[in-house]
Amino acid sequence: MYRILTTISIYCSIIFATHAQQSIRGKVVDQQNQTIPHATLHIRETNQRFAADENGEFEISASAKLPFSIRATSVGYKANEKRVVQESDLQNIVIKLGAENQVQEVVVTSRRRQEQLQDVPIPVSVVTGKFVEEAGAFNVNRIKEIVPSVQLYSSNPRNTGISIRGLGTTFGLTNDGIDPGVGFYVDGVYYARNAVTTLDFIDVEQIEVLRGPQGTLFGKNTVAGAFNITTRKPTFHSTADAEVSYGNYGFVQAKGSISGPITDKLAARLSFSGTQRDGVLYNVATQKHTNELNNLGLRGQLLYKPSEKVDVLIAGDVTRQRPDGYAQVFAGVAPTLRAGYRQFEQIIADLNYDVPSRNPFDRIIDHDTPWRSGQDLGGLSANVDVQLGGGTLTSTTAWRFWNWDPSNDRDFTGLQALALSQAPSRHDQWSQEVRWAGDFSSNLSAVFGVYVFGQSLNADPAHTEQAGTHQWRFSQSSESALWQTPGLFDGLGIRSYPSMRSFSGALFTQFDWAILPNLRLLPGLRLNYDDKSVNFRREVYGGLQTDNPELIALQRGLYSNQAFEADIDDTNLSGQLTLAYKASERINTFATFSTGFKPVGLNLGGLPNQNGQPMLELAVIKPERVAHYEVGIKTQPSDNSLLNLTVYNTDVRDYQTQVQAADLSVNRGYLANAEQVRVRGIELDGNVRVQNWLSLYGSLAYTDGKYISFTNAPPPLEGTGGANFVDVSGGRLPGISEWAASFGGEVKTKPSQFLGQRGEYFLALDGFYRSEFSSNPSPSAYLNVPAYTLVNPRIGFRSQDGVSVTVWARNVFDTNYFEQLLPGAGNAGHYAGVLGDPRTFGITLRYAWR
Repeated sequence: MYRILTTISIYCSIIFATHAQQSIRGKVVDQQNQTIPHATLHIRETNQRFAADENGEFEISASAKLPFSIRATSVGYKANEKRVVQESDLQNIVIKLGAENQVQEVVVTSRRRQEQLQDVPIPVSVVTGKFVEEAGAFNVNRIKEIVPSVQLYSSNPRNTGISIRGLGTTFGLTNDGIDPGVGFYVDGVYYARNAVTTLDFIDVEQIEVLRGPQGTLFGKNTVAGAFNITTRKPTFHSTADAEVSYGNYGFVQAKGSISGPITDKLAARLSFSGTQRDGVLYNVATQKHTNELNNLGLRGQLLYKPSEKVDVLIAGDVTRQRPDGYAQVFAGVAPTLRAGYRQFEQIIADLNYDVPSRNPFDRIIDHDTPWRSGQDLGGLSANVDVQLGGGTLTSTTAWRFWNWDPSNDRDFTGLQALALSQAPSRHDQWSQEVRWAGDFSSNLSAVFGVYVFGQSLNADPAHTEQAGTHQWRFSQSSESALWQTPGLFDGLGIRSYPSMRSFSGALFTQFDWAILPNLRLLPGLRLNYDDKSVNFRREVYGGLQTDNPELIALQRGLYSNQAFEADIDDTNLSGQLTLAYKASERINTFATFSTGFKPVGLNLGGLPNQNGQPMLELAVIKPERVAHYEVGIKTQPSDNSLLNLTVYNTDVRDYQTQVQAADLSVNRGYLANAEQVRVRGIELDGNVRVQNWLSLYGSLAYTDGKYISFTNAPPPLEGTGGANFVDVSGGRLPGISEWAASFGGEVKTKPSQFLGQRGEYFLALDGFYRSEFSSNPSPSAYLNVPAYTLVNPRIGFRSQDGVSVTVWARNVFDTNYFEQLLPGAGNAGHYAGVLGDPRTFGITLRYAWR
């Protein structure tokens, strides 16, 4: 019996093997049908891997059940797949690979459909996920070095401003009572807080930067542009990516993702990112380095495809940041119009103090209040895409949160002027968008959308500003001996309880009508409703307890109780009209007129006092209204090159600006309206690929931004002590460099071998230049950031099997530069700088399994 069973078992095994193993034969070729030697092939359904021979041919036995897919990759070519459906397809398989050519292959979704970049009548800059990884551009602050029209300033995550063409977020310390002017979208979900721009990218597929007002295509209205970020979606075949980087200053960064099917209709993807770096400033008071990085992010997605016409994507993410960082260094002193004894140098001399270094690039501080910038962000979203009619109906539902736990030393010295400056907050938002995008006919397509958005922001539990033992000398406004009363200001502070609620609803649409084969008209409209309310309460605590009315007056001159409420709604109609003419397959032109607006603003940081009373007229800020004109031409001079030019003019009325006051109780500044500003400029960008070994890119932006009329502006730092308000009409807008440029390229070798891997060596370089710019809302002779240039080279090897090794450097010439300059709290005359990173270098190991 045993022998019989053994014989049957062997026989069955032979029969099974005979039926399970299938002979597969074919070749891999290029676009000219020339064979590609040593290409790597992968049968998706079995994860079986093999290679073509030196003639580009392959013949193997595989156990995959029909149907299955074979994926082919080779150095210098775009990966491609061949679907094998029936047995007759198993022989003479031909997989054709196109040469890597970013010029022809860039596809964007900015207009809610997949289109070639050059066909879109909008100025759009695209950064691929592959470039993000290879260039080490792991957050938006790095993206601004690739897209010169983008400006980003961050003295900490909450105080982060992002602008496009100089418009968007108010410059300086953040006031939560206004909406950003630049939309930030991840997989269709709008992120309302600019702090998100400090997060590490997780598993990014592509970043599209749209320039100009975007109200007829996106849910949330934006006056300056939008970031449209798409992440990699779950796949119905197994994939995995892993990356680890090591560098100086103890830099360690790890990233990874894994994706694959759970069932035939359900796939999942899990991604994470972690970054750690030691500080680049040294605090002589604590004998520790500060301004470190400490980030951890996690993102999970589920993709459900019940049919070919329905996709359901559920996503959740959470990010935790705990840096000991965002300290600013002492950068200089401006003489003010105050009396001699109120000048900064005299103040610190009277207190027998001096800063540890007068050279900010010594990177030395002596701050006595800890710097802390803890934040947690996350959320859930559900995207449902249903093919309906001639288009796609999309529903995007989302909820997000932001918890902010800071500590700052806003006097920027080792003195106890400000002992505490903290604004812990909790933000929640929810949004719902329903949109249809599709074709009515071959000549007419459209986008229709409904969008609702709500948010709440509250102190958690209170915002605190507290004077220290030396504050009396900074606040001293007369030579009365009462200022030196022992303990007068010690522990004196304010606790503020700002609370904001807002609701926004919109209907938006845009049509695309082909009037003639090469002439298209694109009208769009947006109807928007906004309702905002604020409840602000500020209470004084601490300080010397006294009945002396003169001493109380001195204390109240520093901090005073304040309370106000405001509730306002507003309706706006805006739109755009674009005429696009495609002169040939290689030339596409467009002209656009559009209007936009930024909703009403509410001051959430307290109001300045005038004659001892709060200026309640500043509680509500008028909406910002934009008229925008733009013409552009997109060209493809050759099969392997692009060259695009855009010229624009933007006029803004009631421009919302954040201004710094000498009033310490509103040391975060307050919001105001400038009557009119204008920004105009020219943008030129292009790239070229020379055969398959050299690629070059470059972007140049000229931007001229100025106040046409701002007659009620606060004085610059050096004007403190003079008039409370000045006319800065004709002055330049803050944060705008007249010239900015990005440039770079890559040189590759022919296929080579490294450690048994077939691949290519490469040498790449990216650079960024910006001319000097004003770093203060009111133009100042002292708060101007000098021009600088950054150069970031890298060299390495990448194999066709997904392994790569890169040695890199950032700011390789160790350029000393400021990101931003900020006046000290109370405008005593000193100012601080946000320093750019010094030279960093390291190595990155990466593996992509497909």
